[in-house]
Amino acid sequence: MDYKNSGVDIEAGYKSVELIKEHIKKTMREEVLTNIGGFSGAFSMTKFKDMENPTLVSGTDGVGTKLKLAFILDKHDTVGIDCVAMCVNDIACAGGEPLFFLDYIACGKNYPEKIAQIVSGVAAGCVQSDAALIGGETAEMPGFYPVDEYDLAGFAVGVVDQKDLITGANIKNGDTLVGIASSGVHSNGFSLVRKIFDMSEKSLNRYFPDLGRTLGETLIEPTKIYVKALRSVKESGVVIKGASHITGGGFYENIPRMLPDGIAAKINKNAYDVPPIFRLMASEGKVEEHVMYNTYNMGIGMVLAVDSADADKTVAALKAAGENAYILGEAVTGEKGVILC
Repeated sequence: MDYKNSGVDIEAGYKSVELIKEHIKKTMREEVLTNIGGFSGAFSMTKFKDMENPTLVSGTDGVGTKLKLAFILDKHDTVGIDCVAMCVNDIACAGGEPLFFLDYIACGKNYPEKIAQIVSGVAAGCVQSDAALIGGETAEMPGFYPVDEYDLAGFAVGVVDQKDLITGANIKNGDTLVGIASSGVHSNGFSLVRKIFDMSEKSLNRYFPDLGRTLGETLIEPTKIYVKALRSVKESGVVIKGASHITGGGFYENIPRMLPDGIAAKINKNAYDVPPIFRLMASEGKVEEHVMYNTYNMGIGMVLAVDSADADKTVAALKAAGENAYILGEAVTGEKGVILC
């Protein structure tokens, strides 16, 4: 009896590391002091020593049951982007610059080529957010996960000068709320998605004219990363007072997280066109509007609060960064929450 006979293939682990090195190399920053394969990752903070009060910000998250879609479609090169996005977008909401990322993959059986596909997505997300992929772990856990399934989670660290932290504390009545378009469902609410649609290969490969592609292609579209978009707004001279990453809990849970007491967010739901996938989910699943806005991003992946005088400048900066942006509404005096009208 040996470890391989028990279900853990050490040689496959070695091969996985070799296959992912080419992807990791694309994410490197000059501050990285260690090579992949060590016991830890080292990152120099020298570059940030001139900040008045350098402050570390962190985020951790996973991909959730969207992974079930990847299993059915046998497509594993985009869920890594989702994993990075869920972490670095939260860091961006605090005004932070993502510095480095670590991933954790747990699987029933280590298929090196599949692991390499997953990590290629993680690396792509790191490139999009200028974060270095400085470490990770692939845990082969036979008997715990089915041999053809895995879980994926990540952890990111960023930095911001304390004076530049985005806290939402200064949001006031009359401030403008600007929404940045999502790429689709992102990586939230897939437990409900899997109840609405038949999660078979045949169903996911069905082409929908309104979507312009198959259902599977639409649903697996990776989460948009907003790090460079928010940087563009900051570089335009606009002070972002508050930022909300619209994840699980949709508008109703996430937007209030950036609001101070006594301020509500008044949102005009007709300020933009809700993408077809959300209309399809609502009709196919007979999902009430409140539930949709309380579960999904509904086409808006990030909401910013800025001074009303900076509204047009903010939208222009976002459009210059390649994003679709909309003036969604305003902050108003009232009980903290969302008023959808």
